[in-house]
Amino acid sequence: MVFTALPASAQPNDPYDYPYCLQGKQYGLPGLCQFTSYQQCQATAYGTFSYCGINPRFAYGWQPRGRRPYQER
Repeated sequence: MVFTALPASAQPNDPYDYPYCLQGKQYGLPGLCQFTSYQQCQATAYGTFSYCGINPRFAYGWQPRGRRPYQER
């Protein structure tokens, strides 16, 4: 029997890949990023001291990058 582990970023339901995050003092940055719509996020934030924002990883298309090669000037 062979087990293959995928890196966390390769899993389809990575919570950091959703476009909206619940943000506030108790969540840190980028926040709780598990919302596919702004309305879902707003419904969860209702009645709390939290707000909804765009997931920066989603908005700016951040990709994991390797080390940059040394460049001489």
